[in-house]
Amino acid sequence: MATLVLKPDSLAFSLRSAAHAVALVRGGTALPQALTRVQGYADTSGQARGAIQDIAYRAMRGLGRADALVTLLTSRAPEPAALHGLLCCALTLIDRDESDLPAPYEVFTVVNQAVEAASADPAMAHAKGMVNAVLRRFLREHATLLAEVLKQPVAEWNYPGWWIDTMRNAYPQHWQAILDAGNAAPPLILRVNQRRTTPEAYLALLAEQQIVARQVGPDAIRLERPVPVLQIPGFMEGLVSVQDAAAQLAAPLLEARDGMRVLDACAAPGGKTGHLLERAQLDLIALDSDPRRLKRIEENLQRLQLSARLVAGDAAATDWWDGKLFDRILADVPCTASGILRRHPDIRWLRRKADTAQLAALSSRILDNLWRMLAPDGKLLFVTCSLWPQESEAQAAAFAVRNQAERLPAPGQLLPIATSNEDHDGLFYALFRKPAG
Repeated sequence: MATLVLKPDSLAFSLRSAAHAVALVRGGTALPQALTRVQGYADTSGQARGAIQDIAYRAMRGLGRADALVTLLTSRAPEPAALHGLLCCALTLIDRDESDLPAPYEVFTVVNQAVEAASADPAMAHAKGMVNAVLRRFLREHATLLAEVLKQPVAEWNYPGWWIDTMRNAYPQHWQAILDAGNAAPPLILRVNQRRTTPEAYLALLAEQQIVARQVGPDAIRLERPVPVLQIPGFMEGLVSVQDAAAQLAAPLLEARDGMRVLDACAAPGGKTGHLLERAQLDLIALDSDPRRLKRIEENLQRLQLSARLVAGDAAATDWWDGKLFDRILADVPCTASGILRRHPDIRWLRRKADTAQLAALSSRILDNLWRMLAPDGKLLFVTCSLWPQESEAQAAAFAVRNQAERLPAPGQLLPIATSNEDHDGLFYALFRKPAG
């Protein structure tokens, strides 16, 4: 029998591709890399890639519940891993209580297309009847099945159990709201390049294109509805960049002025690098350990018509440093990224509890190493996108004691929030000044 060929613009194609991406994540691959490894993903249209990405990201946000449902609805673990991924993707799409995200497809369309996706994949074709039976049973017994699986915290919150426990211990008054915020779809926030335009002028440009938006920060514009990056007016011309509102606080806090020698350590993908250069004429080094990530910084700066010295090196080492002290250092250190789950929902399934201590130790070495490169009276801004105190406040306090650093006013821990008035990721900021003598 000839293998069924799926049209790239079909839901079945998107489901099959997303299922393979989910399987790769479960094997330890980050979702963006998993998507690029899915067969045919790079060759499809932008619209088709968007549909695959949307389904995969939804599945990551609902994986705890979908996983529990698959276990309840099947007699044994579905194999191969992509079959399990297909069921999780389809269940997430037809579970109308999965989140407050609008449902993009009719439920019976999802069922039919999931069966077609299985039929067209040689590794899953044997299970097309099971896919049909599982999904239709879920539709019939939706309320009963959900009541059963929601007894499990992992299914109720869509986070690993250790993550839920850690969050509850760290934020006993706010843990539920934080977990809810991490399951929300992120807004599209733009940073206006004020070397090229103003927020007022850019809002007028958006209005001309009938794009509804509002200003939410000195340089920040929030679009009411996200649009593909290449369809953002003025994006390719460098008028704006995509950057969360919380991340846009870094450059103003550092207060770099014209002529200063500045280091942006762990700089990729370069959002904060660009913002620093938009605000002042700087002698700036953008440091990152991965030459491939430096290429992305270069592309971003070229689009913004800005420049910096790009250096491949380890922020915990000194072999890349020329010995000249910096006036300002931005240290956006490695962390568990527990504060940016809206944009990276796969992180919760990839991290392990032990990662926190390991990454905190690495960040400590980086901060101490960078401190010796800071000029007297210079400022170092410590940034992390973690919510765990071990990586944020405890790290900052210990650093200040070790280095006799003067701590200056800064926001500290920003919790992720998703309301009509405030909408930003969870970042931590601590600002230090080096004594002059």
